[in-house]
Amino acid sequence: METQPIEEAPAESPMPVPEQARIEADPKVWASTVELYGFLPIRLTGTTTIRGFSADTDLDLGDLISRLQWATSARGSVEYGRIGLLTDLSYARVGDQTTRTTSRGRFTGQGSLTAIQGMYDLALRYRFGAPESAIGKPGAYSVIPYAGIRLLQANLDVSAQVRGNGDRGLRVEREGSFGRTWVQPLVGTQATVFLSPKLRAFARADVGGWGLSGARDLSGNAQVGLGYAVGNNTDLNVSWRYLGIDYDNGASSRASGYTSYQNGVEVGLKFFF
Repeated sequence: METQPIEEAPAESPMPVPEQARIEADPKVWASTVELYGFLPIRLTGTTTIRGFSADTDLDLGDLISRLQWATSARGSVEYGRIGLLTDLSYARVGDQTTRTTSRGRFTGQGSLTAIQGMYDLALRYRFGAPESAIGKPGAYSVIPYAGIRLLQANLDVSAQVRGNGDRGLRVEREGSFGRTWVQPLVGTQATVFLSPKLRAFARADVGGWGLSGARDLSGNAQVGLGYAVGNNTDLNVSWRYLGIDYDNGASSRASGYTSYQNGVEVGLKFFF
């Protein structure tokens, strides 16, 4: 009796390996992230001092949106194994111009304000725990301390003009400006833990300054939120964030300084590579 040869079943194609498993299997690989985000301060308060004269700022979200001229912000990281670099870049410009005339039409006043705030971080980081990823095992976590430098940019230009509308043409003008760019040492940490395969909680905190560039020189962030995977390599992040900057040159006369305190909601889209 003739026996029929047994045909071997075709080998199944290997299942695609998730990014996190690939990195865990071979820890000496390159990995990176890019996050595009927007920070929406519910409230911004602060004080700007120019040559001894101070002006206070107190704006809510509606005021900021109506006066916002430009805003750009992004974060990124790259690592080989567990060691890497991170950066966080943000720039915002706010402006306003008003014209008012007294009820009897004798005087007209004009005022303009332009404020710029930039924060640019670059730091060396080291990761403890699992690689960063959009999808992970519940309970998987990472803790990433970092240290580096922070470049701060603060510029404020104010001008005011009052002119008489009568025959004499009275005219009074006043201008002032504050501008400084300075560098701070920076330390911080960020952490994340997966609550489910697609949902993770994360937090971040950092501080820079310690009075090295002025009598008062301090900045800091505090952030806590949730991220949800909208793809194999993409997260939608929603968080609460607090940002503070406090600077004073310490001059006994013609002092100059700048403070800004913001808290609100941050929304970001983070990509893992």
